[in-house]
Amino acid sequence: MMNLPEPEQPELRTRFESRVRQELEDLSSLSRLSKPDRAPVHLDQQSIGRVSRIDSLQVQAMSNAAEGRRRQRIKLLEAAIDRIEAGEFGYCIQCGDFIGVKRLETDPAVFRCLDCAR
Repeated sequence: MMNLPEPEQPELRTRFESRVRQELEDLSSLSRLSKPDRAPVHLDQQSIGRVSRIDSLQVQAMSNAAEGRRRQRIKLLEAAIDRIEAGEFGYCIQCGDFIGVKRLETDPAVFRCLDCAR
C-alpha cells in the first residue's frame, strides 16, 4: 500500500473549512427552527385534550433529544474550526499523527486517528 503525502494546512483548510462552517450553519438553523417544539407544554385542560397533551409532550421530548445531539455536534464542529484556525487541523490531538484524508472526508470533525480512537 502506497503512503500518500500529508496535505499542507492551507490545502486542508481549503478542502474542509467551508464544509465544516456550512454544517455549523445548518445545525444552528435547525436549532432555531425547532425551538417552538422544545417549549414547555402547558397543561391547560380547557384548550387541549389528554391525548393531545401526551402528543405534545412526546414531540417536546424528541425535540429536546435531537437538540442535545445537535449541541454535541456543534461543539465538535466548533473545535474543528478552532483546529483549522490554529493550523492543527487533520492531526490527532492525542498522538499528533496525521488522521488521514479519507477519515476527514467521512467526518471533518474527527479529532483522533484510528489507532487512538480505538
